[in-house]
Amino acid sequence: MKLTWFGHAAVRAENGSHVILIDPFLSGNPKFKGTVDEAAHGATHVVLTHGHDDHVGDAAEICKRTGATLVAVYELALHLAGQGVEKIQPGNPGGGIDLGGGVRVSFVKAFHSSSTEVDGKAVYLGTPCGVVVEGLGKTVYHMGDTDIFGDMALIEELYAPKVGFVPIGDRFTMGAKVAAMACKRFFKFDTVVPMHYGTFPIIDQDPAKFIAEMAGQNVVVPEIGKPFAV
Repeated sequence: MKLTWFGHAAVRAENGSHVILIDPFLSGNPKFKGTVDEAAHGATHVVLTHGHDDHVGDAAEICKRTGATLVAVYELALHLAGQGVEKIQPGNPGGGIDLGGGVRVSFVKAFHSSSTEVDGKAVYLGTPCGVVVEGLGKTVYHMGDTDIFGDMALIEELYAPKVGFVPIGDRFTMGAKVAAMACKRFFKFDTVVPMHYGTFPIIDQDPAKFIAEMAGQNVVVPEIGKPFAV
């Protein structure tokens, strides 16, 4: 399996038959280099954790350009269908969606919020989630935006993810100390990739504190836009 981190929470996961983009915040992402078309080339699915603009990003345009299927919670999927996305697979926490070829995406809990702004008002876009992707190789858990919570132990028990994309930026998600506690207390990750930092001035700017809290254990900080294998 090959993974690419595009900065913030944007991830590309692929194995030859499937190309899955998670939270493709690209064109508005100050850390992203390259073009949306290059990042989304060959996309088969776009998976969203929640409805905030810095996660939905270019999802609608990518789906319309590539024909990729959108996978998101019910309200968010319908919202983007209203923006012209033709193929949607809606779900909710506790459920999973088979993408064919043995690949499955499951929605799990996240402690956050989910909305977008329309005419100056927040519009509810369903439950925020983390997503677990199985069948590409090692099982990947993209936490989305979240605080620590005790039921992370159940996610480990149910899915035993080996690759964790973990928000560390503080203010809107876990900060370094809490994120490290979540990883060490609840999971047996082979690879931990910190995310959701450095993109905006009001969140932590680098992963140094997280790496220190983890004592370097299993932490990989990939170069933005450069694929790496796990």
